[in-house]
Amino acid sequence: MTKHIDNARAIGTFIARKAELDAMLARLQELSADHFNWSPDEITWGHVGTLGHYVEMLKRITDSAFHEGEHAE
Repeated sequence: MTKHIDNARAIGTFIARKAELDAMLARLQELSADHFNWSPDEITWGHVGTLGHYVEMLKRITDSAFHEGEHAE
């Protein structure tokens, strides 16, 4: 396989992965805007823990993407 063809495949795969990521981010933004489908009257410490778990997972991603935290240079 030539380098040009391999690079074209890499670009195509990159664009597909980016679209997948963008769709996930859009869904998360919508869910967050709706307070994760929780009304203020039903919020418990369990909800706080769940949201904290989401934050921890996203922090791992942002730390890696922005070279922060354990990924700092």
